Amino acid sequence: MEDKKQHVYIIGSKGIPAKYGGFETFVEKLTEYQSDDKIQYHVACMAENSAKSGIDAKNFEYNGAHCFNVDVPKIGPARAIYYDIAALKQAIQIAQKNQDQRPIFYVLACRIGPFIGSLKQQIKQMGGRLFVNPDGHEWLRAKWSYSVRQYWKYSERLMVKHADLMICDSQTIEKYIREDYRKYNPKTTYIAYGTDLEKSRLTASSPEVCEWFKQKQVQPNNYYLVVGRFVPENNYETLIREFMKSDTKRDFILITNVEQNKFYDQLKKRTNFDQDKRVKFVGTVYDQELLKYIRENAFAYLHGHEVGGTNPSLLEALAATKLNILLDIGFNREVGEDQALYFEKSEDSLKARINEVEENHKNFVKERRAAPVAERFCWDYIIDEYEKEYLGG
Repeated sequence: MEDKKQHVYIIGSKGIPAKYGGFETFVEKLTEYQSDDKIQYHVACMAENSAKSGIDAKNFEYNGAHCFNVDVPKIGPARAIYYDIAALKQAIQIAQKNQDQRPIFYVLACRIGPFIGSLKQQIKQMGGRLFVNPDGHEWLRAKWSYSVRQYWKYSERLMVKHADLMICDSQTIEKYIREDYRKYNPKTTYIAYGTDLEKSRLTASSPEVCEWFKQKQVQPNNYYLVVGRFVPENNYETLIREFMKSDTKRDFILITNVEQNKFYDQLKKRTNFDQDKRVKFVGTVYDQELLKYIRENAFAYLHGHEVGGTNPSLLEALAATKLNILLDIGFNREVGEDQALYFEKSEDSLKARINEVEENHKNFVKERRAAPVAERFCWDYIIDEYEKEYLGG
């Protein structure tokens, strides 16, 4: 009997079940919210990620998806490149063995551009298609050396050149791909990242809530909040420096991982934040219900992310937090629209915003609470858009 399913191979996430990470959460939701049974997902998983969930089988099923583990040697920074290549090769072999009709290979991020040419030929020979998510401007991240940034940019160019479709989770990224690589006449589409819109199941009397707020010495509705990776391009220095100059008596709660982080020491030296009792680094929060509750009970959310597409932590904040104050760049404007307040990186811009919010918080919340997140960024809608794309080609 002929297999009439559309087979979709997902390459580039650490795998499912998702433990953390934007792409991992995306793949988790893509399979969890699947509504069209004409699609069969195949998900590449890093073997060590599966092991954390107690899975050591070479192949397993999760959320109805066929998952296959890929062993990745510990070879330093090139490990992610090795993983994507090995996973895509394995996916091609599975598709060939199963004699899939017009399979789709969806690669998340642009890590393997220099190696994609020959793999694309194999995909083409079986009548398959190569979809790519370009992610954000990885080549702008401060953590990379100049040579690594050059590699990222070169790799991105080759991924765009060979892709049958670029799926961008930001309109700003889509515009960039179309303009910077117009010589390849890339086919692009915009499908946003999604977020969970459900309210936290926890209450003020929940044990984990009581324990966290007591341990961190934080008062509900009396703190500014930021959640995100602790990297320079998220503009922590601007956030901290401007907050410290503001008149607010409230705390600034930073939920981020700073263990063994040189950037943390540099920041402390440059801003002396350790001498301001309002600034509190409280570590990470892996309990998603608790994190949601913390967002819901923030006085306001500060967002300084400058590199990347639709940022998951911003969507979560827009869905949960009463008032959001965002760095004024294209990525953030297209998501926050007129439902957020904005600041510039220039001196005293955020300070002025914070002081303004302190004086007029209720009115700002009232004007901006009908967040656009519910319509455009709920997972049901996002997954429906993906399924249309997979089945429409």
